[in-house]
Amino acid sequence: MAGRSTSEGGLIAFGEKLASSQAFSVLFRDGMKLVEETAAYLDGPGRQDSKRLARAAALSYATESMRLTTRLMQLASWLLLHRAVNEGEMSLAQANKEKTRVRLSDPEIVEDDVLGVLPEQLVELMQRASRLQTDVRRLDATIHAPASAGAGRPNPLDRQLGLLKAAFEGREHP
Repeated sequence: MAGRSTSEGGLIAFGEKLASSQAFSVLFRDGMKLVEETAAYLDGPGRQDSKRLARAAALSYATESMRLTTRLMQLASWLLLHRAVNEGEMSLAQANKEKTRVRLSDPEIVEDDVLGVLPEQLVELMQRASRLQTDVRRLDATIHAPASAGAGRPNPLDRQLGLLKAAFEGREHP
């Protein structure tokens, strides 16, 4: 495919292979579906739900719906950027430079008392967005694992190290 960078020996880099994998395709489809569902909810039933809330709950609704929208726009940007890699429109190196504009921070923790006053559908969308964010962060860590620095030869453990890093990213250590 045009625009694909390759490692030494003409092999496709692991990150690019992962970006074009079935796992990425499923993540892309699910992520974009979540963006659409969230937009439909916030523009429709969510407006009605927010009007029925008490003042403090309505403020929480406004805050959390803005956070959710921002999170999903960042995730959609990441997904679209990596779809461009998948389709050969840009290299993984180009995507790596562009992704610095996308904020993939840890999902924000929302207190239970706030969740308790929000409409059930909004809470469910927030939970799904949080899971998507965790999955994207894990895949991002794997795709963009630093290249081996060893005298032009790839380290045979880089792939496994990237997978381990992705698996344990965000976990608290004793």
